[in-house]
Amino acid sequence: MTRTRWLQVGGVVLVFAVAAWIASSILERVVSPAPAPSTAPSPAAPAASVPHIIATLYYGTPDGQALAAVKREVPLGEGPREQGRQILQSELEDAPAPYLSLIPRGTTLRAFYITDRGDAFVDLSAEASTLHPGGSTHELLTVYAIVNAVTANLSSVERVQILIDGRQADTLAGHVDLRRPFERDTVLVRETKGTQ
Repeated sequence: MTRTRWLQVGGVVLVFAVAAWIASSILERVVSPAPAPSTAPSPAAPAASVPHIIATLYYGTPDGQALAAVKREVPLGEGPREQGRQILQSELEDAPAPYLSLIPRGTTLRAFYITDRGDAFVDLSAEASTLHPGGSTHELLTVYAIVNAVTANLSSVERVQILIDGRQADTLAGHVDLRRPFERDTVLVRETKGTQ
């Protein structure tokens, strides 16, 4: 074969290759449907997917001598019992500055339930008592931080009984009698700057 003949054969092969590639591209577009524009909403951030309420929680004032009522976001619970659990879980978290946490760190909520008579039972782990720093004022503030947080946010609750480790306890740290239920009491609440 002459050089001219090789060039002609090469040219023909090249033309067929280009034509095959073009035909393949056209066929691919015709056979495969174009993707539809996405109408699905983009996934929301995890925190935004959980509804919240604004609840009134209670912490120690910076001087440790009174309660401060502080508005905070709390996850929405389904029904009063679950809402009460969410409120108490938030109450057990560290206090926002400049307030003081009144419930010892490490304390957990073991159970929370409400009777038909409007009595709530808050069952805390043993740390609420064993790690409590003591002192009559601090103990009183701890009790009413819990009682007021429940009664201020749950209209169906009139009284709160605090249990420790599933049992009735005499006191948290030797001063406040826990053998009876408590009603809401705002005498210990002091208006502070930043309190809403």
